[in-house]
Amino acid sequence: MDVSFINHFIESATNVFDTMLGVQITRKSLSLKDSPAPTHEVSAIIGLSGRVTGSVVVSFSTNVALKGAGEMLLTEFDDVNAEVVDAVGELTNMIAGGAKAAMDNMQLSLGLPNVVCGKDHKIFFPGNVKPVSVGFDTPWGEMAIDVGFNEVLEGNLEAVAAQETVGV
Repeated sequence: MDVSFINHFIESATNVFDTMLGVQITRKSLSLKDSPAPTHEVSAIIGLSGRVTGSVVVSFSTNVALKGAGEMLLTEFDDVNAEVVDAVGELTNMIAGGAKAAMDNMQLSLGLPNVVCGKDHKIFFPGNVKPVSVGFDTPWGEMAIDVGFNEVLEGNLEAVAAQETVGV
């Protein structure tokens, strides 16, 4: 798997935090992830399909989730609630959407974000996928983005497209 795609997610996250939240984020680490445990307590997951299938997980420390939601909604939050979860989902959607736009050749479709909260939750990527994990520092704490893909063979692209239309 070509891991250069992660650069699109890094660039998109940097742009989203700058334009939507007015803060700079700094990339820290880059690694292959072995554990199903997300890096932080609040995780948003979006499925990806097209010439690849997989997921993007944006994992926020609780403080980053609270402060980011507060900046978006122009209020303060003390606890993770439905509004914070919605804001985290929307931030993740914007990050994934920005990366998708930069990867036109992959013909990606994005699923809806799902948000999971709690210290010990686990997120499993499909089959043999080892996600690439990127850590970031923000003015409010840490966050991470994990992205993992399986490439879809050309002959199977039509089958994936047919699966996406089931139930529509």
